[in-house]
Amino acid sequence: MTSNAPKNTSKQAIAASPFQRLRDLLQDIEPGKAPISLTIGEPKHSPPAFLGKVLADNLAGFGKYPPILGTPEFRATIGAWLQRRFALTAPFDADKQVIPLNGSREGLVFGCVSARDYLDKHENPAVILPNPYYQAYGAGAHMTGAEPVLLPEQSGGGLPDLDSLSTSLLDRTVAFYFATPSNPQGTVATLDYLKRLVTLARKHNFIVFSDECYSEIYRSSPPVGILQAAEALDGTHSHVVCFNSLSKRSNLPGLRCGFAAGDANFLPFYATFRNVAAPQVPLPAQAVAVAAFNDETHVEDNRRLYNEKYEIAQTLLGPRFGNITCAGGFFIWLDVRKWGSGEAITRKLWQEQGLRVLPGEYLAAPMPNQTNPATSFIRIALVENAETTRAACQRLLDCME
Repeated sequence: MTSNAPKNTSKQAIAASPFQRLRDLLQDIEPGKAPISLTIGEPKHSPPAFLGKVLADNLAGFGKYPPILGTPEFRATIGAWLQRRFALTAPFDADKQVIPLNGSREGLVFGCVSARDYLDKHENPAVILPNPYYQAYGAGAHMTGAEPVLLPEQSGGGLPDLDSLSTSLLDRTVAFYFATPSNPQGTVATLDYLKRLVTLARKHNFIVFSDECYSEIYRSSPPVGILQAAEALDGTHSHVVCFNSLSKRSNLPGLRCGFAAGDANFLPFYATFRNVAAPQVPLPAQAVAVAAFNDETHVEDNRRLYNEKYEIAQTLLGPRFGNITCAGGFFIWLDVRKWGSGEAITRKLWQEQGLRVLPGEYLAAPMPNQTNPATSFIRIALVENAETTRAACQRLLDCME
């Protein structure tokens, strides 16, 4: 078996912003109707109302430098939530296994640098990414000075093909970026798949960075997590780190508050690096997080709103596109090859209908054969209200007539 490293894709190019590319694509085109933008995964639902008082009660905390490890209350709350949500039964030391982040993105990037140093793999290090992928993963590889290796999807799509990995690649890997539910496809990994990934990480000594930011937005069954898989193997959380935040779960993308949790040996090492390289999380934001992670009612309401919009989209788009409802997340990953490339359809939707979507190929990169696996897709973020979602779906159908 051979690795699927892209041959003419630089580390910097693999971290390019898809939204800047979209602006360049559409900059000379006037929208045909009043714009509807469904490009960025920025939640539009209201944050839970009770958090306003929590923030107001903790405003004095803005006058202090927060500790890089966060408050004891923050760590304890996240640890307890993880144990409840993922049915963890093995010992979990939140003081060693949880650190706060300024949103999951910066944590995903800085964590990769720490993984290389922690594992002491400085000779031709590699970082494995799914393809399509979240561009922060590429930024992590770029900052680490590692070779970014893109994996194809397994048969059926949505998850990286672990069978395509070679032993030589795995031995020099420092980090394996992974997402469940995946972005943009919305695929949820099974426990067996995650256990297999953790087994590889332990055998070849790399860290799995599991991006679980969409874990609370699902259609029916709660997705399993990487901590569950690690614990199921040997009762520890060795070689895995999960990332999550309040952005999607609680509709607080502007708060920039998340966490990393997992390996009890790696997390303190990572925190030491962050102490000099990365920003702390303000104390009022941590107080908001404590309140938010102790409440599930607003999360259930949030999930219900997304599922209602999927029902609208499925009713309208299903007759034309088939099943467009994914297991998790809030995106529609739409194959438009019958009508043109993702880029061409994106331009057409904007020019004729004022509907702004994202070409799938901007979320992926060419494989060794120089084929981008997402060229025929567009990504639609169901972040607007039900009425706007209905209008957007109708515009899409009108454009395809």
